Amino acid sequence: MFNVLLGMAIIMVAGIIWRLILGDSSAESIRSHLAKAVYQLFLPALVLHVLWQVPVDINMVRVPLVSAISVLLSLLAAFLIYSSGHLVRAFMKSATPNRAVGALLLASAFGNFSYLGLPVLTQTFGEWSQMVAIQFDLLASTPILFTVGIMVAGYYGSSGKGMHPLTSLLQVPALWAAVGALLLSLFQVPMPEWLERALSILGAAVVPLMLLSVGMALRWQAGWIGRMPVLLPVVLIQLLLMPLIAWGASIGVGLPEKLLAPAVIEGAMPTMVLGLVICDRFKLDTTLYAEAVTVTTLLSLLTLPFWLQLVS
Repeated sequence: MFNVLLGMAIIMVAGIIWRLILGDSSAESIRSHLAKAVYQLFLPALVLHVLWQVPVDINMVRVPLVSAISVLLSLLAAFLIYSSGHLVRAFMKSATPNRAVGALLLASAFGNFSYLGLPVLTQTFGEWSQMVAIQFDLLASTPILFTVGIMVAGYYGSSGKGMHPLTSLLQVPALWAAVGALLLSLFQVPMPEWLERALSILGAAVVPLMLLSVGMALRWQAGWIGRMPVLLPVVLIQLLLMPLIAWGASIGVGLPEKLLAPAVIEGAMPTMVLGLVICDRFKLDTTLYAEAVTVTTLLSLLTLPFWLQLVS
């Protein structure tokens, strides 16, 4: 897995260098457009291509159930640590500690299951494992993010005008692609060869564009060393607790042995990049959230091989 992560890290480093060359403003604009292209076109194409060819069986319930348990228990753990605000006030000079707490809760519970999980699983286990990443994210984590996650963001931040949970969930293109693909698979509708080729080409762009986008999202802000104690629980929850929960949940729901390792590795993903958009919308502490993304992503290059060795 080291060689896999090294190759992926090089692409992310290219994104970091590109950001430094362009400057934060221009780089963020480009990253935003790249992310939108993946979000609205390339990822839905990949989801349709993969899930259409996967038989609908009990594992379509088991994998999302593992994801839901992992996300919700991690959110609960973060709430128990951060909700009082004592940790934030002790290490941060902030006039609005609630906004920092909201960002930290989201950073602790929602991993980069598609943007990083999909490339990691694909390169480590093969293309067959893409279904695990897609089911883990789109059939559980994403619905929780756009319901529970948005309610958390609204409680600790601003009202987030124009971002109703149900409306936001229904505006996720890849989720519609997943529903359509599952129906097509359930009714055994054959995939036309020309469509299969088109979806394959579009889906092939997902991994490099996702990695490049993740690299461009990584950034440091002045005074970050003083905020590390505040971020430590996020690191421990995302990179250590959540994969443990995913492992236990996988065994508990009877997930087949072949799917166990991919499910645990999904649970070991760092903080998701998409949360930056939610933090911006609800006026949470975006800087703190971005630092959580950066720290957990860099440390995951060390923890992911550990988890793979442990579950293999």
